[in-house]
Amino acid sequence: MRACVYEEYGGPDVVSVAEVATPSPKEGELLVKVAAASVTTADWRFRSASFPVVFALAGRLLVGVLRPRHPVLGMDFAGEVAAIGAGVSDFRVGERVFGAATRGAHAEYVTVRADGAVTRTPPGLSDAEAAAVPFGANSALAFLRDFGAVRAGQRVLVVGASGGVGVWAVQIARHLGAEVTGVASAKNLELVRSLGAARALDYGSEAYLEPGAGYDLIFDTLGATTFAQARPALAPSGTYLPLTAGLREIAQSITTRFGRGPRVKFAISANTRALMEENAALLAAGTLRPIVDEVFPMERIADAHRRVEGRHKRGSVIVRMAAA
Repeated sequence: MRACVYEEYGGPDVVSVAEVATPSPKEGELLVKVAAASVTTADWRFRSASFPVVFALAGRLLVGVLRPRHPVLGMDFAGEVAAIGAGVSDFRVGERVFGAATRGAHAEYVTVRADGAVTRTPPGLSDAEAAAVPFGANSALAFLRDFGAVRAGQRVLVVGASGGVGVWAVQIARHLGAEVTGVASAKNLELVRSLGAARALDYGSEAYLEPGAGYDLIFDTLGATTFAQARPALAPSGTYLPLTAGLREIAQSITTRFGRGPRVKFAISANTRALMEENAALLAAGTLRPIVDEVFPMERIADAHRRVEGRHKRGSVIVRMAAA
């Protein structure tokens, strides 16, 4: 099969298309014929070995100290079941599925645990749209509902509201009953409003962390703010929730746990079957909709990485696989 591979760390051009062995499903696994896959922030961080300082050592140990241990990147995928391993009874060959693999989704075929973060694709959702879902929607649901405990009537600020996680955060916060303010570039403000934000603010020209704003939760999906900057805009019992935290935020999450005033919440989410199925149900009901920034052919995988690393995309960047 063909796959997008990288043999060394570096810029987008270290990724190219090559022939590799087609995997076979082991016991409890599915072999999925990949139609579309998403290139996420995690993919470009793994490709370039660019990790936050606090996770630098762990990141290198995970992906390979001197060179990549696993040459095929990619987690979020959509396609159809091509084969089933022993012991799998809840999926059938030919069913359309989408989900998140641990790695290897930037290829014509990928194997995933049948009891992992994979579920059936809702009717009416294209493969490109389905591939845009897992990382962003699962992260947004876990951070806002489970970690941030967003409730009806609260005021939520989403920083990076037009990005891969932000577009889902706006929709999910609104679904949970919050009044949402989204921060994005001027060209994306209409998109943010269309997703359900009561207000959309231009990060380039508006003071979105205005003192006394009284936000119950500030969810920073980009790492564009600090707790010191956000604190004046939080309600007295408000929460600052960064998607990516460093040593500073981890320490602040401990020190602000005690006493009064706004607090910092440190959290790490994981893709699960439960999150996939909950988001699939919301998609099927029309409560959520995917936002696809651009779709690239497999041969332009380096351009897809460039688009993601530029950090100006709207929603998700998708790569179509030749097996589609």
